[in-house]
Amino acid sequence: MNITHAYAAHDAKSALVPFDYQPRALRDHDVQIKVLFCGVCHSDLHQARNEWSNTLYPVVPGHEIVGRVSAVGSHVSAYQVGDLVGVGCMVDSCRSCPSCEEGLEQYCENGFTGTYNGQDRQTGAVTYGGYSTDMVVDQDFVLRVPANLDPAGVAPLLCAGITTYSPLRQWGAGPGKKVGIVGLGGLGHMGVKLARAMGAHVVLFTTSPSKIEDAKRLGAHEVVISRNQEEMAQHANSFDFILNTVAAQHDLNPFLNLLRRDGTLTLVGAPEHDHPSPQVFNLIMKRRRIAGSLIGGIAETQEMLDFCGQHGITSDIELIPMQQINQAYERMLKSDVKYRFVVDIDSLRA
Repeated sequence: MNITHAYAAHDAKSALVPFDYQPRALRDHDVQIKVLFCGVCHSDLHQARNEWSNTLYPVVPGHEIVGRVSAVGSHVSAYQVGDLVGVGCMVDSCRSCPSCEEGLEQYCENGFTGTYNGQDRQTGAVTYGGYSTDMVVDQDFVLRVPANLDPAGVAPLLCAGITTYSPLRQWGAGPGKKVGIVGLGGLGHMGVKLARAMGAHVVLFTTSPSKIEDAKRLGAHEVVISRNQEEMAQHANSFDFILNTVAAQHDLNPFLNLLRRDGTLTLVGAPEHDHPSPQVFNLIMKRRRIAGSLIGGIAETQEMLDFCGQHGITSDIELIPMQQINQAYERMLKSDVKYRFVVDIDSLRA
């Protein structure tokens, strides 16, 4: 393969800049992908700036990837050249632990291999992500993209979509269920769309009255301003499930109060600092639960893509050239995007 053009961060303080690298040679079960679009996740910023203290530099972010197959290894059976495909947050796992055998590779007991900032299980080489013109990925971690969906809008489904779909499915969002979504950002707006398509009664919680109209456009039946105690009190003890997408430290107790008996509050936002501990009696008195959820396995991610294809669901995006990635990071910190930046990777080929 020719040299791959990408953007990388070389340390925690500097901007992302052009970076060329040589991808691995095609293995028997590998798929070579010409990347078309890559979503910009807040995790990309965390990693580029080493906010989780585990970044391997230089780092090429990007794990919301859509592209076309450009070559296949000699034993590839699932894909052929020209197929429209996706790659999410994982490119490998041990494949033999109980979680992997159950199709839950994201919980691999030996640690899954991240699409970027991971280490190849065979060579130990650092993995580079979707801010690149091309990628090489094992076919078992490649996903088929529905042909009826806009490929740029599909890209964020590979992280934001599956991160919200998986817990909604796990805790039974559907007809007859009252589901809350906390926060209307990249994750939250997907949570609203997916919960509505599943048939649940959807309530969006936000601190911003300016988001009421947009939340209803996206599919929320009701919108609650979470700082308004009267509005919150009207929903006490009524929710089957609440999905909290907020990635900033905050008090969980007001949301626990809204759960009915046996209700669950699931956290998918990853704050830099932990939330304050909730009141134990809020849990004990109604047998309520606080849970967490991490993306989804490969089979479930394909299920999510197929579901989105059936319901015509994509992410609301702002398409940008790669050369604007640093400005996009600054805007993302200010929540100045509706609701996900997606990089047009053709801008790297110009």
